[in-house]
Amino acid sequence: MLYTRRELGRLALTGLPTAGWLLKSDTLVAAGKPNSKWAGVQVGMNVPYNFGPTPVLTSDQILEKCIELGVSGVELRSQPVEAFLGVPANLVAPRGRRGSPPPDPAVQKANAEELRKWRVAVPMSKVKDFRRKWNDAGVRIEIVKYDGIYNFTDDELDYSFKLAKNLGARAISCEIDVAETKRVGLFADKHKIMVGYHGHASTGPAHWEEAFTYAKHNGANLDIGHFVGGQKTSPVPFLTKYHDRITHIHVKDKKFDNTNVPFGQGDTPVKEVLQTIRDNKWPIQATIEFEYAVPEGSDRMKEMAKGLEYCKNALLG
Repeated sequence: MLYTRRELGRLALTGLPTAGWLLKSDTLVAAGKPNSKWAGVQVGMNVPYNFGPTPVLTSDQILEKCIELGVSGVELRSQPVEAFLGVPANLVAPRGRRGSPPPDPAVQKANAEELRKWRVAVPMSKVKDFRRKWNDAGVRIEIVKYDGIYNFTDDELDYSFKLAKNLGARAISCEIDVAETKRVGLFADKHKIMVGYHGHASTGPAHWEEAFTYAKHNGANLDIGHFVGGQKTSPVPFLTKYHDRITHIHVKDKKFDNTNVPFGQGDTPVKEVLQTIRDNKWPIQATIEFEYAVPEGSDRMKEMAKGLEYCKNALLG
């Protein structure tokens, strides 16, 4: 019997054995698990971010989409993990809803305390169950992304690193706030896990360099598209100089005017960056972050498949 990638993803989630399959046209035949590691470079996805803000996907749905795309490594946000672990929905209000009334400060404070109590009591055995499910499906969680980490209490920061460790991640990631990287860096050194601070167009080398001085495990999530859009130059020199501090790169193509475009249409040296990582055998995940407008007649999944193929050709060329 032949299965599509989508059907294989569903089989994987049921616990049935899925090793030994390969995409042939739009069907799967015997071969192996998802594989997006080419020439020694793990190409990954920022999930569930890449799949869009709506609808909110369960961890099983996210995993199914990764399998459908053939992705074997990811940067995974913490929210679907905590949902799997049973976090009370009222404690994690959805983000970015336009037109919604501002939260009541008293309720917000009480919820933050209840969330803290829930987090520090989470059994790590259940986290390992989550990890096992993804590992069995052939998708490795290499980086765990946290939103709002600078608001975490000390015990929540301990929790965030323990969660990442038990998921099998080698790093966590978050947005960069240079002044706050000193405190987070102390916990990174304590737990001996790298933090990849993500920058946007306004983030330059000096911001990461200052963060590096605060902790041995402070690192960079270098977004090569944002770097080109903001710094108007190639990220390769920064990558080469600080490769041992770079947890992963975000792969996207941008023009010098900071416009997002499909791979191969912008000014970002995507191929050169990937080949530099390949040739130096650096353990840096190349994480595709999907942000350009979906062309008419296409969809996100088709466009991400094109991005994966572009990266594969760059690495094998």
